[in-house]
Amino acid sequence: MAKIHELPVLLADQIAAGEVVERPASVVKELVENAVDANSTEINVNVESAGLKVIQVIDNGDGIAGDEVQTAFLRHATSKIAEQRDLFRVKTLGFRGEALPSINSVSDLTIETSTGDVGTQLQFKGGKLVSQGIAAPRKGTTVTVNQLFYNTPARLKYLKSPGTELSQITDVINRLAISYPQISFSFTSDGRELLRTAGRGQVDAVLGAIYGQKNLNKLVPITKENLEIQVTGYTSLPELTRASRKYMSLILNGRYIRNYQLSRAIVDGYGSKLMVGRYPISVINITVDPALVDVNVHPTKQEVRISNEQEIMTLISQAVDAAVSPQVRIPQADPVPNLSQAISRPKPIVAESSKLPANTAPMLKATDPTAVVEPIIITNKAELDLPTIQRFDEQVAKMTASNNEVEEQPVAPISKPEDLELFSEETKDTKFPELRYIGQLHGTYLLTENQNGLYLVDQHAAQERVNYEYYRKAIGEVSDDQQRLMVPIVLDYSTSDFLLISERLDLLANLGIYLEEFGQNSFILREHPTWFKAGQEEDTVREMIDWILTDHHISVAAYREKTAIMMSCKRAIKANHHLDDQQAKALLERLPECENPYNCPHGRPVLVEITTTEIEKMFKRIQDSHDSKEF
Repeated sequence: MAKIHELPVLLADQIAAGEVVERPASVVKELVENAVDANSTEINVNVESAGLKVIQVIDNGDGIAGDEVQTAFLRHATSKIAEQRDLFRVKTLGFRGEALPSINSVSDLTIETSTGDVGTQLQFKGGKLVSQGIAAPRKGTTVTVNQLFYNTPARLKYLKSPGTELSQITDVINRLAISYPQISFSFTSDGRELLRTAGRGQVDAVLGAIYGQKNLNKLVPITKENLEIQVTGYTSLPELTRASRKYMSLILNGRYIRNYQLSRAIVDGYGSKLMVGRYPISVINITVDPALVDVNVHPTKQEVRISNEQEIMTLISQAVDAAVSPQVRIPQADPVPNLSQAISRPKPIVAESSKLPANTAPMLKATDPTAVVEPIIITNKAELDLPTIQRFDEQVAKMTASNNEVEEQPVAPISKPEDLELFSEETKDTKFPELRYIGQLHGTYLLTENQNGLYLVDQHAAQERVNYEYYRKAIGEVSDDQQRLMVPIVLDYSTSDFLLISERLDLLANLGIYLEEFGQNSFILREHPTWFKAGQEEDTVREMIDWILTDHHISVAAYREKTAIMMSCKRAIKANHHLDDQQAKALLERLPECENPYNCPHGRPVLVEITTTEIEKMFKRIQDSHDSKEF
């Protein structure tokens, strides 16, 4: 049996580093927080190779006295607390005394520090002091971390891509800059400046530097307080949302924290103004008595316990509601630049009404490959947007038959275009029942029948299935045929998001979406695939980019599948939309072409059968046989 013994100091530090130093962003967080605690007014962060090669933090804070520098690298050595009661009134970001020895044990570290007189320089390698000397008497501290994790290769193995790691570092610095607008921050990666703030105490200026002026204009200030709690900050109008909660920043007494309940309170403040699955950009600054907060829960100090959490939740929800409700408005389109040199487009060809049958409305030529050639319908009737190609002259020829006697035709009869071959040449043998259209129920369900009984067809699910099988093929075949935008779309992102997107531009290109870098943290889209829905180009590409931001490792196949499902849903008719007979029949005639006409892409049923036998049982036309014996 092995004997119990005390671990060597260096080994203990490396074990502790597993909790404190998870990745390069953890090192940046600890070093910058130390600089904040040292009363710095200017903090500069420089990294190389996403922090794996070099992390350098330079501040103009108080500095460390020469005879205390080595002590700072001992475990649990700190100037932040001195006795037990201090632990329950922590006002600084750091206090555990774990950061410097943990970072030191897994890197080559150099520190230069001065209180304004003689400076001190120490050099460590893997936690061991290798040299000591005199540094320049510049007040403040410079910590340089080289070759992070060089002696713990297992940790290197589980790091993400350089772009992801750099994005994590950027998130850390962004949140600290928001928490301390009175401090001037600068952040440089491989010689490229990614952030610079003025340090004038203006939170809105910092938000503008991070999210861009365009998004800043859609943020509104919030404020709410009682005798014990003060809530301030900014939150976005309902028209500016993101696909994940990571854009909601909670700052408690100057410390960025993660708390699901408080994040939920932000969303609750919007009520029904937010779409399901969308989240605002929010910065919520909470100030409470430190005695009501326990920050000694986790080594990263991002998880805390709050004694009056429910009261804070209520204040946050009320503050958000009070700020957002008066601002709710019709979203405004972005200003359109001069279109004098815009690309000219041919006018749609319109058939002359006099050449059409008297009982048929004029028809337009379909210019969108996924549009349906359909009659002009009266107001309050939904357009049926089925992905099919139908030549205009063929439609006119059918309608101008002799004596104007034509058979009733669906608006979009089944066709198999030779040029695109969107569907297979032969209808799948799905044994889909032949259905006769009867009518529509509540603008949502199509009532149909055959010899077996009654069938209820969910019109939204049905068109989703038809659309999905079109998009699944169209998206899988990247074409040089692109639709040029008259006004290019500029997409602004925060620095961290910009870095992640830049790393996955090839994924977008696999779907025929080509983004170009356009200024600081922006992309420009000049053209798009023809399967984009007109008028929804920006929403579509933003939603596709959101998937990259929420799942950094999504495969091309999964990305195409998600896009096909999204597009099929966007272009499907919704509930409470009334269709005329021709539109309903057109949809029903497309279903048998599908490989799986029975379920929508989300798995919901397309149709439900009520057999004739079941109906007759309801009306007691058929009764179960009973034993006629008398008792």
